Amino acid sequence: MSREISTDTLKIDAKKVEKKIVSFIQKVVKNANADGVVVGLSGGVDSSTTAVLCAKALGKEKVLGLILPEKNVTNPNDIKDAMKVSKMLGIKHEIVDINPIINSFKKTCPAFDPENKIAYGNLKPRARMLILYYYGNKLDRLVAGTGNKSELLCGYFTKYGDGGVDFLPIGGLYKTQVKQLAEYLGVPKKIINKIPTAGLWVGQTDESELGITYGFLDLILLGFERGLQLKEIATKLNIDLSQVERIKSMVKKSRHKRAIPPIAKI
Repeated sequence: MSREISTDTLKIDAKKVEKKIVSFIQKVVKNANADGVVVGLSGGVDSSTTAVLCAKALGKEKVLGLILPEKNVTNPNDIKDAMKVSKMLGIKHEIVDINPIINSFKKTCPAFDPENKIAYGNLKPRARMLILYYYGNKLDRLVAGTGNKSELLCGYFTKYGDGGVDFLPIGGLYKTQVKQLAEYLGVPKKIINKIPTAGLWVGQTDESELGITYGFLDLILLGFERGLQLKEIATKLNIDLSQVERIKSMVKKSRHKRAIPPIAKI
């Protein structure tokens, strides 16, 4: 395996990748004897790319896009972009406000603490998971996840939230590779070039939370994948070793998110 890590090493053959993912989606849905998929549309590049691939694999009538905004937090432009993708693909979509679920939890749970940003923020993708699975159960469809390889490896997703899905069509692609595929598939440039955000609170962005740009993050993760030493990665990318060590720690600490819950041996 090559020990090179550069922007060029992250380039993909978009046509080949599209074919593989489309075939993967078809097999997963067929093997589950499901009637299609539901996919959460956030107006971002990951969910838009996933929706395009699902529509290509299954046909537009087998894909339902669910737009799940939070009042006063979700950017209205993101809702418009999600609707634009739905219209572009000719798939049905529904808009379901998650506020009633969140507000009900606030009233019901005596331990609720609005100052705990992480715990509060994670409620939101978990509320969306409830809605996605309700529609999935009702329509006999699978929930198509929209997570990419960068997020999965770093644990940058909510366990049993946006991580609660049936399968991950773009989970084998780093974020920068998803953008390459999105461009090939005709996802609107406005969406591709949008600043990534999980929309957990106003002003939240992925890269600010990760503390690094996706461009560097993907190359560091590729270095891990290729078996490079941490110092070697730092030298090749001309970045501080502490950055590489921090990302390595994130990958290690989030292993539980990617694993089946451990079972005690009896």
